[in-house]
Amino acid sequence: MALAANCIILQNRTLNYLSLPLLKLRTTTQYSKLIIFHSSSHFRPTNQCNSQIATISCVGKTTVTDADVQVQNFNINSTTTSSWTEFVKNVSGEWDGYGADFTSEGNPIELPEFVVPEAYREWEVKVFDWQTQCPTDAQLEDLVMIYNSIKLLPTVGCEADAATRYSIDERNVGGVDNQVSAFAYQSSGCYVAIRQIEGPVTNKLLELEHCLISPKDKESRVRIIQVVNVDDAKIMLKNVKVYCEQWYGPFRNGDQLGGCALRDPPFASTAAMDASEVVGVWQGPNAVASFNSFDTNYIQELVDDSVRKSVRDESDLILLPKKLWCSLKESENGETFCEVGWLFDHGCAITSRCIFSTDARLKEICIAQETAILEGA
Repeated sequence: MALAANCIILQNRTLNYLSLPLLKLRTTTQYSKLIIFHSSSHFRPTNQCNSQIATISCVGKTTVTDADVQVQNFNINSTTTSSWTEFVKNVSGEWDGYGADFTSEGNPIELPEFVVPEAYREWEVKVFDWQTQCPTDAQLEDLVMIYNSIKLLPTVGCEADAATRYSIDERNVGGVDNQVSAFAYQSSGCYVAIRQIEGPVTNKLLELEHCLISPKDKESRVRIIQVVNVDDAKIMLKNVKVYCEQWYGPFRNGDQLGGCALRDPPFASTAAMDASEVVGVWQGPNAVASFNSFDTNYIQELVDDSVRKSVRDESDLILLPKKLWCSLKESENGETFCEVGWLFDHGCAITSRCIFSTDARLKEICIAQETAILEGA
């Protein structure tokens, strides 16, 4: 029943009692114009219903203090400039899709009852997915990126003409409003962002956001956020957030919604991937960014390093829908590896890893494109 519900939640409703500005939905005509701004062989125009967005939301914003991050003058060379330019082109735009929360065991978490339409409660249908927007604006002139993670209230059916925003979580990388303690990017549009969020006084919570662009389709990406608890240098996974998103046009600050044209359906209650697809020996090119407590360059490019070989077993492996997984493991020398992965094709995966030292300080961020190695090869 849960799966059926998620397939039904495709669009949004008008709240007639709200006197709020409504936002335009993209039309097929607009799509043909968008191709001018974003060149891609994967672009396919899609018909959609007329939906708009009303804003009734709370905004979350966290700024990292000077004690957490020292803002510095970056030494930007021509290579960095070229890579950042490509990153800006590939990461900026309107990314729409679905998002869901999972426990540390990989079980989907239901949406709060008060946001679920009464019809679903009457039908005893469980709802796990938020419809989401992530308008992203990376700036060419500076190492700055601003994006909003927006959740829309779930609704019944696809005939309504408006969507209502439930929450807006503003994220800032670089600049005076910087919120991250570390940020590593790749020209493809992949990135990893680490930021501290509010937690108990005795310890701290970190969000490790891994954004992975599909090597097969640059208009398709996943964002996997590992929320970890750091207590006395011990790192433990608290929960996982997953966003599966598609690119729907140049940056417009979220004033348009993919709506019924969303190319992927809700996913949280679908089957998790099988462990046999992950375990074994993997190998592929690895891009690395190194960090230490004395280095004030908290924004770094992921630079091709070498070919990395990884061996994965089922221990501590958290299997998720959409061919995704994550893990948190401690090595023999006491380092902690926080990893996520996406099996984008049979035997082919893109992975992201944060490595922390024995005192829970970030040492390294790396993204690799790996291929499974057959036994005996």
